[in-house]
Amino acid sequence: MDRIVDKIAALGVPGLVLLVAMAVTGWAGAAAITAALAMLGGPFGMLGGIAVLGILALISQGLTEYGFEKIFQAVVDELRRQGKSIYDIEREVLSYPISQDLKLKIKNYLQEIDEKK
Repeated sequence: MDRIVDKIAALGVPGLVLLVAMAVTGWAGAAAITAALAMLGGPFGMLGGIAVLGILALISQGLTEYGFEKIFQAVVDELRRQGKSIYDIEREVLSYPISQDLKLKIKNYLQEIDEKK
């Protein structure tokens, strides 16, 4: 079991996500991997699932290196540069299935930006 744990840990967050997705499928072996990747990929199937795991790897690396707040602020700043209004960003965030605490943090940051104008 230690060898398996070492290999999954080497994959990092994407490895954990894949492990959970495989467990949810109810299948075993290659069928579990196939079903898990297809589930993660949504309408894009297995290839989409592989892409999702790749994106998770990038995001988790960024979070480790810079922290959530810095990455979040940089993304909001980039959305503003692309022409999205603070109202549009806030409306989108409030519609996401995330915790109220996280929604409040995002809303407070957006208000700080709006006040600096």
